[in-house]
Amino acid sequence: MEKLQYKVSINAAAGKVYDMMLGLSNKSTYEKWTASFNPTSSYDGSWEKGSKIMFVGVDEKGEKGGMVSRIAENIPNSFVSIQHYGILKGDQEITAGPEVEKWANGFENYSFEESNARPDDATGQGTTIVTVDLDTTEDFVGYMNENYPKALGKLKELCENK
Repeated sequence: MEKLQYKVSINAAAGKVYDMMLGLSNKSTYEKWTASFNPTSSYDGSWEKGSKIMFVGVDEKGEKGGMVSRIAENIPNSFVSIQHYGILKGDQEITAGPEVEKWANGFENYSFEESNARPDDATGQGTTIVTVDLDTTEDFVGYMNENYPKALGKLKELCENK
């Protein structure tokens, strides 16, 4: 597994960034920023600690696929840890075998660190640094390096314009 890290500074409160990144109030905010990875990107499941969640999309052949994961930790407005343990092909969850072994126990962690909030600022908002730490396979490093910065740029745009 390769370890990668991405950061973005967003002019919005951590609570707003957390909510929009995960699509808690409106799932479409999650779908909009993750469209950089796949235009049909979405999720099924819950962001609650210990819950199963599937990150899904449709490929160029029209077939449903994605990652089978669980929420290892969720500290609202602060930290989310996702453990990937399987893949989804159509409606079949594959959690063992050679296709899964290279991904097994990979993590994707989101940290939210807010600063610069001033009491005299009428908006009461500060700047939130979102740090993404993730494990990926060597063959996905280029894909992640190309798409994660675009995705985080879209998240920044969504959070700062709403």
